[in-house]
Amino acid sequence: MNNYLLDDENDNVQIIPISENEINKTGRILNDNDIIGVLPLKNMVLFPNVLLQVNVSRQQSLKLAKQAYQEDLTIAVCCQKDSGKTDPQSEDIYAIGTSARVLRIFDMPDGSTTIILEGIQPIKIEEITETTPYLKARISVLEEQIPDLSDSEFVAMVSNIKQQALKLLENADNVPLEARFSLRNIETPPTLINYVCVNFGIKLSDKQKLLQELDLVKRAFALLEMLNKEVEMLEIRKSIHEKTREDINKEQREYYLQHQMRQIQKELGDTTAQTANEMREKAGKKKWSEQTGQFFEEELKKLERMSIHSPEYSTQQNYLNTLLDLPWGEYTEDNFDIRHALEVLDEDHYGMEKVKERILEYLSVLKMKQNKTKGDSADSPASFKAPIICLYGPPGVGKTSLGKSIATALGRKYTRISLGGLHDEAEIRGHRRTYIGAMPGRIMTNIQKVKTSNPVFVLDEIDKITADYHGDPTSALLEVLDPEQNTAFHDNYLDVDFDLSKVLFIATANDLSGIPRPLLDRMELIEMSGYLQEEKVEIAKRHLIPKQYENHGITKESMSLNDEAINFLIDKYTRESGVRELDRKIASIMRKVVKKIALNEEYNHDITPQDIKQFIGKPRYNRDMYENNNYIGVVTGLAWTQVGGEILFIETSLSESKTPTLTITGNLGDVMKESATIALGYIKSHASELGIDKKKLDSSSVHLHVPEGAIPKDGPSAGITMTTALVSAFTGRKVRERLAMTGEITLRGKVLSVGGIREKILAAKRAGIEHIILCKENKKDIEEIPKKYIDGLTFKYVDDINEVLDYALL
Repeated sequence: MNNYLLDDENDNVQIIPISENEINKTGRILNDNDIIGVLPLKNMVLFPNVLLQVNVSRQQSLKLAKQAYQEDLTIAVCCQKDSGKTDPQSEDIYAIGTSARVLRIFDMPDGSTTIILEGIQPIKIEEITETTPYLKARISVLEEQIPDLSDSEFVAMVSNIKQQALKLLENADNVPLEARFSLRNIETPPTLINYVCVNFGIKLSDKQKLLQELDLVKRAFALLEMLNKEVEMLEIRKSIHEKTREDINKEQREYYLQHQMRQIQKELGDTTAQTANEMREKAGKKKWSEQTGQFFEEELKKLERMSIHSPEYSTQQNYLNTLLDLPWGEYTEDNFDIRHALEVLDEDHYGMEKVKERILEYLSVLKMKQNKTKGDSADSPASFKAPIICLYGPPGVGKTSLGKSIATALGRKYTRISLGGLHDEAEIRGHRRTYIGAMPGRIMTNIQKVKTSNPVFVLDEIDKITADYHGDPTSALLEVLDPEQNTAFHDNYLDVDFDLSKVLFIATANDLSGIPRPLLDRMELIEMSGYLQEEKVEIAKRHLIPKQYENHGITKESMSLNDEAINFLIDKYTRESGVRELDRKIASIMRKVVKKIALNEEYNHDITPQDIKQFIGKPRYNRDMYENNNYIGVVTGLAWTQVGGEILFIETSLSESKTPTLTITGNLGDVMKESATIALGYIKSHASELGIDKKKLDSSSVHLHVPEGAIPKDGPSAGITMTTALVSAFTGRKVRERLAMTGEITLRGKVLSVGGIREKILAAKRAGIEHIILCKENKKDIEEIPKKYIDGLTFKYVDDINEVLDYALL
């Protein structure tokens, strides 16, 4: 009958038949202090009465094995403590080992040598005596303590060992039937115990401990504990396997299909590798930093490791394409021709002198910086940090369109985002890539679209940003609009820094009160007030009417609007700071004309105010005009509104009363009411100086009224007007003809300066006013108004209310 050897060196069980003649070979019987060769083993422990297959590669071990086989020598087999040692010495091997015979030597096809060892009895190495040509040692013989084989407890323990070992073999997929057959046929308990110790998956250190235990009962007990743990772990793994088998089968099926798909793709051409190579080639041309380049390479390697059918593949590919599409270090060349810039700004926009001056200043500084850094590369812009400009003013005055003109003047690309209603911080900084549907913020998206790192970037309606639980977008804008921070703007989606310092940001706003102070502090504020009526007329002739000609397919020969018609249109049909409503009214008139042309109807080619009434209906608004100075106690004042200047009339009447009161009507605000109270208080305290009868002053109730009560009015600028009206009423003196005034008054009678002078002056001129009283401090405002707008006006500059009264009252 044949015996079988289990080889589990590489977790692959192999059955090697051993003949009876080989088993019965007799090696020399050992005695204490014998000197024999030592064969160190890696990761294996040999037990007595057990066969073991060993692959021999070291020359020393090979010499020993061949000599022992040829001369039928008994050798010592010991396990190495560290399998990494290639030339083990005495301290590198365990002292307790097993004496053995070499039963067979195989020369394998791959050039290696395999030997089969049979363990005989335990031995102990007392001393290494030689190291060449192989290790030799003086040994002492150990005896195993074999119990009474009829002991029922020992027999039961061995039976349990056999049962547990068979259970492990039955659940091992790579064990042949012969292995189970061999285990079942081992009847001798010591051999069974040692057989299981050698051939089952027990830790190397535990195997060595079992070998060192010479009492077979204790060895069997320890072995049974180890097998029980393995069986328990086997049951747990089996339970988990049953629960997950369906998922695993599905995954295996998907894996198989994906593997097949990869093979098909490989035959058709590896698209993943091709895509990665194309991206790597593009990345090599990018002018990004070394750190960004390393980051891109790491992300590209992730893509290469992914399956093309993985859900993350397209996400990663889109991310890398976004990085490649951004204009890293790519700039358009600026046009530093200052005269050309001025021509462009004048052509596109009428007026706006302060704004144009600031833009030209910026261009001049940039030009000087460029001249200073001529040694730099041609595609590198000057190292001048672009200012953050905020244009604020009422709607329709051309804040947004000015951004386009600036871009044209500079020769830069133009982009714009509207921030009105924005409430999510991620709209500015982007979404993190962990979110489904993540994308860059709108800042980087627009930079990607224009493909340059120095565009003119308009942030429209910055005062209309809101905040909620998604975060505060204005806080994110602090980084964007800070020249000290935006050199390394961090978008959450990109996850790398991008330089925004060369971008010319232009923010627009209607009301600065809606902008947080920290954000406001980072911007250079430039006010764009409403257009004067004279400016609106010029804008209509230069821009609006030619644009509508083109939109409606007609020419100026088909119809024309002269200054009188345009002024009538502005006065009677619009009330706005800008020109949007005026543009719509001009378009409405042209549609009527186009209709008449299409129907071959007669019409007046030179549009008159009467034609305008016929085309677009009756006038919606009426401006106050100067009437006369026939009434005592009526004075003309000047007011500022968002849609321009207006004149207003301050009317005063007196009535006898035992309990004098001051009544104020006309929908006036608190500040304006206070101005009336101050005026009356000043008059009472200076009645004798003003020539007012004290008795009349104490017995008269005063009623002060400002017409058009449906319109709210407020502000301190009517102070001197109210004072003049009250003095006129109390003294019976009329007011100078065609006179208007504006200014704040104090209890001391001092006249203070007010705002909105330009709009007020032009409103006065349109109303037929010829003489205007102002505070001396407002003289500088008059000097800024073009002379053609103030021809025919006389200005009286005053410091004290007495100067006002002396000039105003006849």
